[in-house]
Amino acid sequence: MDRRPTTADQTAAATGAAATWRAAPRSVKAVITGVFVNRLGGFLQAFLVLYLVQDGYDAGQAGIALGANGAGAIVGILLGSWLVDHIGARRAITGSMTSTAVLTAAVPAATSFPVLLVIVTVLGATSQIYRPVSAQLVSAGVPAQRQVMAFALYRMAQNLGTTAAPLLGALLAAVSYHVLFWGEAIAALMCAAICQRTLPADPPRAAQTSHHPSSRGGYLAVLRDLRYLAFLVGMLAYSAVYIQYVSVLPLAVHDAGWPTMVYGIMVALNGIMVITCELAVTRKVQHWPRRLGAACGVVLVAAGLAAYSLPLGVVCFALATVVWSLGEVVGSPTMVAYPVQAASAELTGRYLGASQAMFGVGTAVGPMVGVALWQGMQGAAWLVFAGIALVAAAAITAGMRGDRIRTPEAALSGMLTDGGDCDRAGTDEDSARAW
Repeated sequence: MDRRPTTADQTAAATGAAATWRAAPRSVKAVITGVFVNRLGGFLQAFLVLYLVQDGYDAGQAGIALGANGAGAIVGILLGSWLVDHIGARRAITGSMTSTAVLTAAVPAATSFPVLLVIVTVLGATSQIYRPVSAQLVSAGVPAQRQVMAFALYRMAQNLGTTAAPLLGALLAAVSYHVLFWGEAIAALMCAAICQRTLPADPPRAAQTSHHPSSRGGYLAVLRDLRYLAFLVGMLAYSAVYIQYVSVLPLAVHDAGWPTMVYGIMVALNGIMVITCELAVTRKVQHWPRRLGAACGVVLVAAGLAAYSLPLGVVCFALATVVWSLGEVVGSPTMVAYPVQAASAELTGRYLGASQAMFGVGTAVGPMVGVALWQGMQGAAWLVFAGIALVAAAAITAGMRGDRIRTPEAALSGMLTDGGDCDRAGTDEDSARAW
């Protein structure tokens, strides 16, 4: 018996990963490709501490340098959303990536710790400016019903690059740390070249200012959106407990007397699940009400964290990792896509920057709080993390509006030049403007 494709089948196919990629304009493909190249060459965070200790600095100085790099990253995220409004997306990305290349190559040349501290702090900022800019370009370049899948593709590029980077970095570091940092500098220059070549020319600066009159209110305009503030608080809480897999989980493995390989397996299991499952899961989840997708994802993360408290051995830890990794797969694309759906056209960059900055603050503060809780409570700390995750789920869903979202054409307003071709996919209502 033949089965004719239903409307649901056709909709799922039209918003699948392959269809979304094929229909995306060249600039969106370039941004996603550039993100992969950038993350593939992102060695500094993973190897900075090892490099500094081997170069004669003590562990305390290495920790300070890494913290300074993280603080700079938060500033860079906020700065990125301001730059896209004032100088344009292409200038912001190419300028930040070129600066990142120069500063990365300068790290081995630092002659003193204060000089090194300045370099890694500014480097943290320049290396993260691209994040709100690239996210804004991706969201503006695809139709509304494909935004969640587009961000899943964006995350896939990030995750593939981030997963492979430590392996490639270890090979380069075995040769020389100078080669390692020069390799990252080359990757940043490649990202800048890709974006300079493929992104549309930015409109004149005066025209950009006139297109974004409301952006002059800066982040104060975001603060006036009380509902969105609830979403931001939820993202802060969520990121603070999500990051425990790199701070408390290794301590739990160590204190249980298990070999370090067990922790490596847990991290690899998370990476494998995200890389292999996220696009397939997003194909279904993108059609759910956004509050449901976000809530289910964060609640699954809470369940996985709580399961770590059970004294049932390595198998239980592996199952717990699978559960919270599934939560990341289910909820993250929806939550990453939401800021651009919530913002008015002139405040898209600010909303994206605020969300990414809050996530960055959570990942910076979370390890300190998590380690302190672990030292005082041991296994019971996982239940505290799970409780915080449930609070985060409530705040995120309360802060999300309904599923009516603005069109991509509104998102593009003032961000790009008026010229260019139109890349149509489906009906006019479903199409996105290309560059």
